[in-house]
Amino acid sequence: MRSEINQALTEFVQGENKYLAKIGSELDPVSGGIEKFLLESGKRLRPIFAYAGVIGTGTKPTKELIRAFASLELIHVCALIHDDVMDGSDTRRGAPSIHKSFEKMHQEKKLVGSAAQFGISSAILLGDLALIWSAQMLHKAGLANDQLIKSLPIYDEMRVELMAGQYLDVYEQALGTQSVERSLKVARYKSGKYTIERPLHFGASLGGASTNLITAYTNYGVPLGQAFQLRDDMLGIFGDPVVTGKPAGDDLREGKRTALMAVTMERASPVQLKELSRNFGDPNLTNQQVSTLQSIIVETGAQAHIESMIEELTNTSLSALTHDEISTVGKALLTELADIATNRKI
Repeated sequence: MRSEINQALTEFVQGENKYLAKIGSELDPVSGGIEKFLLESGKRLRPIFAYAGVIGTGTKPTKELIRAFASLELIHVCALIHDDVMDGSDTRRGAPSIHKSFEKMHQEKKLVGSAAQFGISSAILLGDLALIWSAQMLHKAGLANDQLIKSLPIYDEMRVELMAGQYLDVYEQALGTQSVERSLKVARYKSGKYTIERPLHFGASLGGASTNLITAYTNYGVPLGQAFQLRDDMLGIFGDPVVTGKPAGDDLREGKRTALMAVTMERASPVQLKELSRNFGDPNLTNQQVSTLQSIIVETGAQAHIESMIEELTNTSLSALTHDEISTVGKALLTELADIATNRKI
């Protein structure tokens, strides 16, 4: 699946980069930057869940459908590029983030003005371009008119929910307080729905799924999406930087208001709260300070609590696969994907 999706993305992006080259050589860094960011890494979970969604209907994926599924990865690229700007993240997948790459280019070419602002402006535009390309790739996929018409409402909802989730995340950071309920809402919209539920709906709509099957996919996708984001939150604090491509404890330095941190602060002792208040969100945390905060999270039982939530949500998700309309192959694939989404190391 991933190989077919990568092939479709390669063909599309390299074709569009030829168009950018006609505009002018000034756009070469844009073409190279977005092509490298897109093609050199990525799990392709959103296209793969869309692929699984259509397989669950009993429909055999065609090249046209695969191109449509692959277009969802470009929405994800938009989100990642913009997310790094909003979070002030210097790295992504073990390499400089897009805004940092363009900041460096500004410095190397000795351009006029602020290198940092040039990097941010460039990243915003590259993210926007990825979002535009996602729609363009879908429209050029070669789908029948009725297929495209059925898929568009879901595609649009997916993009709206993603942007709403991104704003909720920004607002949650600005509130400066912790709430498990609010953090879970951010997790649901910022990542969960657009990673699993909506891609499944997208694939199902292209496979001519019934309303009942769409509902079954919701019952599978919503809890699994939350479990997926909770795992992401765990990796942001406890992940191995060699594997994740991010510095150890990056979310602690950024002060990410996740459900994990909300539970930690609810359960922390006065002494632990004082330590958290002093260091959580400090971009200059040392590795030793990161280790101290990690220990507090473990000692409060927050890590174990979130692990329990992930397990419970995953089991709830898997129970939805008893629906008769999901094909046997689809059930097996979705079971495997649930494990990949919640037990991953990156």
